[in-house]
Amino acid sequence: MKKKLLTIMLIMTVLAAMISGCGSKKKDQGGEGAPAAEASAETAEAAETATDAATEDAAEPAGADTTAESAGSESDDAAKDMEALSNISVDKQLLNVTLTIPKEYVGETTQEELDLTVKEKGYKSATLNEDGSVTYVITKAQHKELMEDVKNTINQALSEMAGSENCPNVTSVTANEDYTSFTITTKNAEPDVNESFAALAMYMYGGMYAIFNGEDAENIHVDFVNADTGEVISSADSKNLGGGN
Repeated sequence: MKKKLLTIMLIMTVLAAMISGCGSKKKDQGGEGAPAAEASAETAEAAETATDAATEDAAEPAGADTTAESAGSESDDAAKDMEALSNISVDKQLLNVTLTIPKEYVGETTQEELDLTVKEKGYKSATLNEDGSVTYVITKAQHKELMEDVKNTINQALSEMAGSENCPNVTSVTANEDYTSFTITTKNAEPDVNESFAALAMYMYGGMYAIFNGEDAENIHVDFVNADTGEVISSADSKNLGGGN
């Protein structure tokens, strides 16, 4: 899952929003208008790839020990991904917002290519740093458009999770305004393996939204609710990834 999630995070730079989740049913048709929104179609396709990655290992036949071992591995990978997200720097100033994207998320680029991006997108600047990272300076309005695109893409991915191939018993997935708390409603009496893996995707959604909004996501909380009783049947917290308390 790690490599695929990192691919999504690469797309989820100032140029596009990145999502992962559980069993997307269809691809987004994309959007036009805001600079960040122009990459929506690519983002949706990448989101579906990450979505499958979040549950593909769990969907394979395995014994109890293998499943538990896989869950531990996925949890460790998610913890590393969450830690890697903190390397993305977002500084909100009075008029502008500065985003520094690490080399591993930028890919191969040149200053000439970045200059073209600035001209096409209308950014203030884009600088290729000595360490391979890229620092974008965009207006507050452009950053707001970016965050709206992120929100729209996350919301779409959450809606597509319900009744998907990997999560057929999930009836809805909702989140609070800042994506620090998610509720997965399921027909199951307790979360199945695929649904449990989906919690890791929720951590990535929440973590990405916070980082790109210039905030610190101390914890992403996920509640699993039974569709018939309305009771919380299980909960999970990103702060407990990697054996934390």
